[in-house]
Order: sequence, then structure tokens, then C-alpha cells
Amino acid sequence: MEQLWQEFFSDPSQWWDNRFINKKSSNYPDFEHKSTHEGLWIDGWLNPPWIEGKMAIITSGQLQSDARIRSRAPDSFCNDNLSKLCQEGRLKEALHVLELMLKQNTQAPINTYVVLLKGCAKRKALAEAKQVHTLIIQSGLDSDIFLGNTLVDMYAKCGSVLNARKVFNTMPQHNVFSWTAIISAYADHGQGEEAINLFQQMQQTGIAPDKVTFVVVLKACARTAALEQGKQLHSDIIKCGIESDVVIGNTLINMYAKCDCIKHARQVFNKMSERNVVSWNAMIAGYAQNGLGKEGLGLYEQMKQAGVQPNNVTYGILLKSCASSAALNHGKQLHSDIIRSGFEPDVVVGNTLVDMYAKCGCLEDARQVFNKMIEKDVVSWSAMIAGYVQNGLGKEALALYEQMKNEGVQPNSVTYVILLTSCASIAGLEQGKQLHSDIIRSCCESDVIVGNALVDMYAKCGCIEHARKVFNEMIERDVVSWNSMIAGYAKCGCIDDALELFNNMNERNVVSWSAIIAGYAQNGLGEEALALYDQMKQEGVLPNNVTYVILLNACASIAAVKRGKQLHTDIIRSGFQQDVTVGNTLVDMYVKCGCIEHAHEVFNNMNERDVVSWSTMIAAYAQNGLGKEAMSLYEQMRQEGVQPNSVTYVILLKTCASNLALEWGRQLHLDVIRSGCKSDVSVGTTLVDMYAKCGCIEHACRVFNNMHERDVLSWNVMISGHAQQGLGREALTLLEGMQSEGMIPNAITYVSVLSACSHCGLVDEGRHLFDSMFEDYGVIPTMDHYACIVDLLGRAGCLADAEDFINRMPMQPNVVVWRTLLGAAQHHGHVEIGRHAFDCVMKVEPENDAAYVLLSNTYAAVGQDG
Repeated sequence: MEQLWQEFFSDPSQWWDNRFINKKSSNYPDFEHKSTHEGLWIDGWLNPPWIEGKMAIITSGQLQSDARIRSRAPDSFCNDNLSKLCQEGRLKEALHVLELMLKQNTQAPINTYVVLLKGCAKRKALAEAKQVHTLIIQSGLDSDIFLGNTLVDMYAKCGSVLNARKVFNTMPQHNVFSWTAIISAYADHGQGEEAINLFQQMQQTGIAPDKVTFVVVLKACARTAALEQGKQLHSDIIKCGIESDVVIGNTLINMYAKCDCIKHARQVFNKMSERNVVSWNAMIAGYAQNGLGKEGLGLYEQMKQAGVQPNNVTYGILLKSCASSAALNHGKQLHSDIIRSGFEPDVVVGNTLVDMYAKCGCLEDARQVFNKMIEKDVVSWSAMIAGYVQNGLGKEALALYEQMKNEGVQPNSVTYVILLTSCASIAGLEQGKQLHSDIIRSCCESDVIVGNALVDMYAKCGCIEHARKVFNEMIERDVVSWNSMIAGYAKCGCIDDALELFNNMNERNVVSWSAIIAGYAQNGLGEEALALYDQMKQEGVLPNNVTYVILLNACASIAAVKRGKQLHTDIIRSGFQQDVTVGNTLVDMYVKCGCIEHAHEVFNNMNERDVVSWSTMIAAYAQNGLGKEAMSLYEQMRQEGVQPNSVTYVILLKTCASNLALEWGRQLHLDVIRSGCKSDVSVGTTLVDMYAKCGCIEHACRVFNNMHERDVLSWNVMISGHAQQGLGREALTLLEGMQSEGMIPNAITYVSVLSACSHCGLVDEGRHLFDSMFEDYGVIPTMDHYACIVDLLGRAGCLADAEDFINRMPMQPNVVVWRTLLGAAQHHGHVEIGRHAFDCVMKVEPENDAAYVLLSNTYAAVGQDG
């Protein structure tokens, strides 16, 4: 734009002055070049600051006295009419007006075509745009550079880069606008490398780039992580003397951040003489993108101190950063700032708040924000639904989807993908089929991403035939479609079908390899999975973070610590060691292979740690009997501002239960209440279990009674707790309460109840429950149930009945059953039955030391020498 104004002031006679002759529309330029028809607007927002002074001199002097700028009357009525039709989206009518003009041999002004082309670009109306292009050719205006530039820009905005390139290639001459338009076309459509190549060709032709060109090419470098080209551009910008331009500076920050050069980004930021809110946002986003959430929050504080008011974009970036690192405390502080700054009603900010709370595991807070939103769009609903799905609440997600439809909000493809993922996670086949019907009605079935999600859902629900049917009927299939189908076959154990599909792929990417490797790993073929990884590397395919996670899990499943260490080395070489998911899986792999020290070393070296990282390491200590270390790590976790989730609390409460650490358990109970996790059924159940095992049955009852939701496991834990405390009658009452609430007892329930009967001598009640469990609820007695009855009869002194019961068992009694009878014989001093039980134990486990001790004690009890 600056170059055009310089041309204007060097020779104004080459420009038409349209200002004073019936200029009705602001779309019409104040000055129009006679040859190129390029336009200039006095109040244009891209104008350099020195225009106003220069214009005043020309207007008062040369312009009037020399009359060097001649004027012509535009066809303003025609342009205004067409402009109005285009703004209203009535492109066909606008085309009809233009065609009538041409039929009457009236040559339409250049700007008439420009107005139409811009209208087509705005509406992405490619078919109408091509008709306008044809009319331009028929009118003999296709060699006009201004129209050529507009055509390139229009085709790009309509998504047709190929047509944009054709126009560009046939243009008789190019200027900086032509090159910028075609470079932008490629950059905006994900072809950054070609955009950079075109920029280099532009430089070879001797045309100097302007600020807009630099901005476009820097964005292309950012998208392709082309750091070296970005640095060269930075050097060119310095030579051109435009480094101080705020837009250029902002784009440089973004480029360096996207290329993982956060230090260079900060250097640019620090050198900027002028910074606006976009500058601060770009730098904060750079920190967030590079996993440096704390530095981003620190810069946010500096931003406020500098008197720069954050906007909705700032808050969106920061909230996403908090969500990715589960930094709930920071997120809550931001929420307070948002309320104070008046951005709470902003729908985008509201959506990001919902997402942040959901990803931090605080669904109550997420739902509260969601409910308070004055305006909710499809993204709001999708974010809340995704929150439920991410936290394993598939039923709640589907219920919210129904509410969404009832309120007249039309789901989009993202909503459907989230819901299908939910159905896949809970094996909700019927809900998935209903969603499939909704998708067909909404015309989203042709969306390749939705199709892939349908394939994945059916496969994970075990309906591999339905999955293959959807796959076969997909109009468009990408590599993800094939990968989903391969993963589906693998998930269903059809590894041969998966391998056949894999081998038939024309194009295989890292996801394809990851899917087939996962197939082998999931089917217990860890060694084969690792062999495929070796083949993958030989074929030159670079693994990604997902591949490494799959392989580390395979190593963990077969305790292949040596291969795990080799993978660890490969991960460091490939630069994935700082990926939080890979780091978490490395910790888990070392833990499962018994290498706690290695796990702790990986954990300590992680730059970013989320709630999963901390929970994994805490679980490692807990599972290895290191309860104090687990609790110490929990305290450190909270000090670093990471909010524990329900999984963390379950792990820690189980540790307290196994160590009978009541005081720790009580402290955790308070933390659970403060965190808002008390409504989680798994946390409530584990609290009941902890109190029961620590002997505080009253506290266990209180927690149990206050639970909003109880599942079978909750009842089982409560019944088991009473059984352990010798409260058989209360355990039976709980069973009745469970049944009255419509909850169906399972095999574990009956083990707990029978154990309670055994400890309290409730022989008749126990035998009745055993006899009716299959008839009432279809529970088939297992070895544990038979052992409970043997213990029940043995404790009551009915040893002959117990022995007879064993002899009538429909299965071969195991060591536990015979040892239970042996223990009862020792208690009651019954040598004969004790000897028989001992002999039966010896047949199965000849080296069972406990059996020898029990038999010896049996003889001693009756004064005999064994």
C-alpha cells in the first residue's frame, strides 16, 4: 500500500479522481489507476501515517492549479446495486444484472467485477465465481492485473488453490499483490512448503515483498516449523527496516514459538518498541504451546502490571494452558479475573472455562459455569458433553445430548465424534446405534471424521461386522479410516484380518503402524509387537508419541525391562522424552517391571507433570508398600498446584486402608470434600472401605449413607466391612437394603455375606443364601463360596456336614477348601477329619507348611503325638 501511494504522489496524472463525482459507495476507491485499475482510499486502514500531510499539500496546490488529476463518472448505480445484492447473498441475481449489461453492449467497470468476485469469495460460491471469471474473459479483461489479483484471492477463499494457481500462471504480469495473494492461497490451505517456494521465486523476479507478504510467509513457516527459512525472513525484515512494526513483531513471535524457539520469540518480544494485546497474547500462547504454563501465567501478571487489558483471547489461551497441565488453582484465579473484567458472559470464554474445569476433573464447577451461561452455542454443549466423556461419565454425556436436542441446538460433527467416543468407552452399542440414526438424519454421515468415529465405536462395542459395513459404505476414506478398521479388528482379536488390511493399504503412516502394533500388544503378543516396531524403523517410518506409549505398555505387560530401556533411549533420541503422556507411560512401565528408582528418575526429569504423572508415581509407591512416600508425594503434588483427581484419592485411600493409617485417611477425607470429588462413586466407595478396614464402622456408615449414588461395589464394601467387624446381622440387613433399592447382588456380594454369616455363626441363614443365590439372581457358586460354607459349618462345629458338603461339590476342591476344613478340625480337636483334610492338601501342595502346622496343632489339642 505504501508503494502504491508513492506511485500516486510521483505522478498523480496517472490516476482517476472519483471523490467528487457521485461517489455513493465507500467500496469505490477515491483514486483508481488508469492502467492497472488498482485503488486507493484516503481513509484506508493500511495507509502509512504520512499520507495525510502529503494529501493536504496536493489538494491545496498542485491538484487545483495544475488540474493534473482528471475525473470520470463511475457507474455508481450499477456498482451500488450489485454490491447490495452481493451483501445479501443474492449472487445469481447480481450475475443476471451483469449479464444484462453485457448483452446491451455496456462495458462494466472493473470494480463491478471486483464487487462480484468479493461477494463470491465471502460466500465461498465457487460455481458463481467461475461464471464471473468466464464473463471477465469474454469481456477481454482477463489481462488486467487488478482483476487477476482479485481472481487469485477469490479462488483461494473458495478453497480452489488449483484454479488460483492457473489464474496466476496465465497473468501477463505480476506485482507484489499478485505474489502475496498466491502465497497466501497455499499458506492458508496447509501447503506451507509451496508457499515458501513461491516467496523465493518472487524474490528471484526482483519484486520486493511488503509487510503483508512477510506476515503471510512467516505464518507459512510457523505452520511447517520451517525455522531456518523463518530466521532468513527475520534477517530480510531487519534489512527492510520494518522490524519495529507491531504486526510483524507479533507474527515473528508466533513463528518462533511454533518452531519451538521460545528464547528467540522472547527476544523479539523484549525488543518491540510498541506492544499491543496481540503481542502479549502471542508470547503467552508461545509459552503455553511449549509446555511452559507457569511462564505464561507470569507474563500475564506482567501484562496486567504494564496496564494492558487482557481480552477474551488472552483468557482463552491461559485457560487452555491450565486445562492441559491440570492447574486448577491458577484456573480458579483466572476465573475470578474474568468475572472482574466483565468477560464472563463471553461465549468463547465460557466455553473455555467449562473445558478447563472438566479437564481438571471438577465437573461440578464445569456444570455450574455451563448452567450460568446466558448464551450457549454448539461448542458450549460439546465442551460440557466432552467433560463428562473425559471423566468416564458416558451416561451423563448422553443425557446432556438429549437435553441439547430438546433445546433445539443442532449437534455438529464434533459433538457426534465426542458422543461416539463415549459409546465406545462404555460399550454402549444401543446408544451408538441411536446416534448413528441421528447422524444419518443430520446429513453428517458423509463427514470422514464422523465415519471414522462410527467405525471405531462399532469395533469397540464388538460389532466388527457393523464397523466393516460403515467402512465399506464410506464415500471418502482417509488413512485414519483404514487405521480405525485395523484397530477394530485387532481389538476384537481378529489379528489376521487386521494384518491383511494393513498389508493391503496403499499408504501407511505412523498411525497405521501404531494400530497394528497395538493389535499385537492388546492380544498378548508383546514380542511380536516389538518385532513390528523394528520393521517399522527399517522402513523409515518415524514413531510418534502414540507408538511409544503402545510399545511401553507392551513391555510393561511382559515385564521386558531391557526392551523398555532400549525404547527409553529411542524416545530421548527422537525428542519425545518431554511429552507428558510418554513420560507417564515410561514411569508406569518401570513401575510394572519393578524398577521404582528408574520410575522416580523419569518422574523427576519431566518438565511438565499432569495429574496422571503424579497419580502414577503415587500408585507406584503405594503398590510397593511405601505408604509414607506415597503420602509425601501427594503433599508435594498439592504444593506445586496440581489438583488431585478421583483416581489420586482412590489410590491414596487404598494405601491408608492397607496400612490401617486412619489419621491419613481422615485428612484425605477432608481434602476430598474440599476438592469437590466427594460425589464420585469410586471415591465414596473407597472412603467406606478405608474406614471399615480401619475399624471405624460408624464413619463408614456415615459416608455410605451420604453417598448420592451407590453401585454394587459400594454395597459390597459396606457388607464386607460389617462382616470383618463380626456384624453378621447388620450385613444381612444391608443385603436386604441393597435388594430393595433394585441393586442386583453379584458373586462378590455373596462371598461377603457368607463370610459374615460364618463369623457370626448364622448357619441356617448362610446355607439358605447359598442355596438361593443361583435361583434368585443367577449367581453360580465359585470355589470361594464353597470355601465360605465349609468355614461356616466348620466354625459351628459341624465338621461331618462340612466334609460331606465338600464331597458333594460339583468341582474338585482346591487347597483353600481343604485347609479351611483342616483349620476347623484343629479348632475343634477332630483328628480323623483333620488327618483326611491334611492328606488332601498334600496331594495338591506337598510343601504346604501351614498344613503341617495345623495338623500338628490338631494332635496337640487332643494330647496326641502327630
